[in-house]
Amino acid sequence: MSTPPAGEPPDDPTDQLPDVAPRLRELRRGRRLTLEAAARRAGLSPAHLSRLETGRRQPSLPMLLGLARIYGTTVSELLGELPSERDPIVRAARMEPVAADGWTYHQAGAPGRAMQPLRLQVPYGVQGDLVRVHPGEEWLYVLDGPLRLSLGDAAHVLGPGDSAHFDSLTPHRIAAAGPGGTELLFVHTLLQSPAAELCFGGEVHRR
Repeated sequence: MSTPPAGEPPDDPTDQLPDVAPRLRELRRGRRLTLEAAARRAGLSPAHLSRLETGRRQPSLPMLLGLARIYGTTVSELLGELPSERDPIVRAARMEPVAADGWTYHQAGAPGRAMQPLRLQVPYGVQGDLVRVHPGEEWLYVLDGPLRLSLGDAAHVLGPGDSAHFDSLTPHRIAAAGPGGTELLFVHTLLQSPAAELCFGGEVHRR
């Protein structure tokens, strides 16, 4: 990396980003979000987002990450990079289970997508008192065993075949409601973000 001449500021990495302004505007309109609504979700002022969409300001990488999550896409797509070919089929033999704080997770989709599907095995009495609050949406479908789901001040017991779809900003708790544990399908929109660790627990290891 070359050193800039004396008196000139160093290069800003965001200056090297391609022009993302048209793509930001196209994605927001495609999601039918007003400038005000999108800015509020991203933690920006409408004026700032407007400047990003017209090319008068270059977004920082944290801003790109936040906007990508809001629009259900990836930073690579925002930057106009061609996506790599993805196999739409997920074979059970290729997906190793992942254990985190007593729960067992089976990946059921390709990484890097806006939605991440999982099959969860939740033993009785594990993480039942852990309240989670984070951006995104969650959908779950009970496969086996009773599930206790707390949403805000309401508590629900779900059986096999029952499902729930909720905003993850609602304080929620998930626990097995019977000694035999429970198994469920689970879809979230956390992507590969630090919020995933908040939802699934910190120490993760493969079996």
